[in-house]
Amino acid sequence: MGNSILIVEDDEDLLVIYKEILELHQFEVITARNGKEGVENFMESKPSLVIMDGDMPILNGYEAFKKIKKIDKDANVVIVTGFSEFEPKNQEVIKMGLIKVISKPVGIDDLLVLAEKYGKNKIEKEL
Repeated sequence: MGNSILIVEDDEDLLVIYKEILELHQFEVITARNGKEGVENFMESKPSLVIMDGDMPILNGYEAFKKIKKIDKDANVVIVTGFSEFEPKNQEVIKMGLIKVISKPVGIDDLLVLAEKYGKNKIEKEL
């Protein structure tokens, strides 16, 4: 897997916030604005972590997750949702290998903990 983190989010403001926070902490970030674009970017860059909104146009995060897992069964994917992690669809994807479901709003600490655990810090990689 690559050194980058892929953020897939249709809310432009959230996408920019997540990207800026991660870049401020020296992570290389790739973005996508819907699930289809997210799957395409995943295939191109093979990021070490994908943080993806569950409810998006064109291809939602759950369907995009399933496609990503078919491409790479070891992919590290987190879904961000406005619903409880105990929703049946969330439990289904957790059984399929989803790392975690995070309820919105995502805290900065939550984002950084995930990035540190599953992402590869590009400054450390270059040393």
